[in-house]
Amino acid sequence: MTTPTPQSPWQIPLVREIAAILLIKLVILLSIKAIWFTEPTVPTDGTQRLDAHLFQPAMPTPIPPTEETPR
Repeated sequence: MTTPTPQSPWQIPLVREIAAILLIKLVILLSIKAIWFTEPTVPTDGTQRLDAHLFQPAMPTPIPPTEETPR
């Protein structure tokens, strides 16, 4: 008995198409990352603004009166 030679997965058209699509997506994602996300955007005095926002004393919200005024 002779054993059939194993086929390469690259001979199957579906495998080639999926590999090509994945390669194209990878190139697109890496180019988007290189164009738009090259350097971080840190605002000036960001730490002080964050501290002031997080650690400021809480202001009580005014509670509207529940009683109606007569007409």
